[in-house]
Amino acid sequence: MILIALAAAASRILLAQFVIEPVTGFFWPKPVAPALANEITGNVKIALLALLLVWTFAAFGEEIAYRGYLLTRAADIGKRSATAYWIGIVLVSVLFGYGHYYKGASGVIDSGVAGLILGTAYMLAGRNLWACILAHGFIDTFGVIDAFFGWSK
Repeated sequence: MILIALAAAASRILLAQFVIEPVTGFFWPKPVAPALANEITGNVKIALLALLLVWTFAAFGEEIAYRGYLLTRAADIGKRSATAYWIGIVLVSVLFGYGHYYKGASGVIDSGVAGLILGTAYMLAGRNLWACILAHGFIDTFGVIDAFFGWSK
């Protein structure tokens, strides 16, 4: 499960960096970073606070809501068949993308693709929600580290 989470996180980070951002950059501005991102650079206290927030609300909270609840409810419509889960992953990923509308159009697409990756991790881990929670946490931890060191600026 941890390997699936690491693979999902690495896939999401690499896809975002080398495919999604360059392609969406032709059409829209770069995704808008959360307001706290500028405060993280070089500030250990803010970075640690950000890690606490992303692991609690984003990794745990969003995964419970999107993959844990919404995906399961979507799959219920199709009697929880494998096909129902895969269709549910696509639908919930669209909602997940739009849930990140504050990032702009590029961010919606990026987050939607992240939702597809997290949903795939969920299925590959035997519908184990911890794979998604860990992957999401790893992705956001990388983002906090990136912001702390100012690598994307």
